[in-house]
Amino acid sequence: MEFQFLGTSAGTPTRARNVTGLALRTGARSWVLVDCGEGTQHRILRTGYSLMSLTAVFITHIHGDHCYGLPGLLASAGLLNRTAPLLVVGPPSVRRFVNAVRETTELALPYAIDFIDVEEAMDIDALPELAVRTTELSHRVPTFAYSFTEKQVERRLDIDKLRRDGIPSGPGWGQLQAGQDIVLPDGKPVCSADYVQQPRKPRKLIVAGDNDTPSLLADAAAGADVLVHEATYTEAILDKVGPAPMHSSAKRVADFAREVQLQTWC
Repeated sequence: MEFQFLGTSAGTPTRARNVTGLALRTGARSWVLVDCGEGTQHRILRTGYSLMSLTAVFITHIHGDHCYGLPGLLASAGLLNRTAPLLVVGPPSVRRFVNAVRETTELALPYAIDFIDVEEAMDIDALPELAVRTTELSHRVPTFAYSFTEKQVERRLDIDKLRRDGIPSGPGWGQLQAGQDIVLPDGKPVCSADYVQQPRKPRKLIVAGDNDTPSLLADAAAGADVLVHEATYTEAILDKVGPAPMHSSAKRVADFAREVQLQTWC
């Protein structure tokens, strides 16, 4: 599991940071996008990701800095002759937004868009590599967090033990790693369980939309390795602005991360 920030600015882009977008690699070639603010596809061009291998887009909420780049990205994928269906997950307003742009701009796509209404699906089992669970948050519009958990953990071989026991490298190592017992050319049987190390626990990443109440993620944070959460203000500025924008401060997110013993948050 590997993720890359495409933008972390709030509301409007800056010279150094684009508005919200995050790429999450799900396999050797496949990846998903979480939020798609204006200009996200330009940021993707600076990475190794391709719109042809994009499998899903997850939108946390309908505010423009999280979704205004989506129609352009969909159009670019069509111009690249994408034919594979694309999954789009988000509040129902995202479907209305995309359909309105398609109708008013006569945007015809050579591939299907499969929408999932996040308000009706707590668990989303649409990715072969990752299990996805949603958590409703608190903002001026319906807003959600997505928890991504690995479905499978790769088996690791004890290479030192294999070499000590004189088991030569080759296809047999791959079979052992896959859990298959083998027989060496000299007739000696080799048991996979003797050489496969104890697997690590599946990794879990939470990507949250705008939210003024980090504690809503308490249940989701159990067992999480990383939390990505907005921190639009310092606590001093939030005190001046007041609660109306419904955003968090860096201090409030840090306090929450400490309370639930999260090792990494950003």
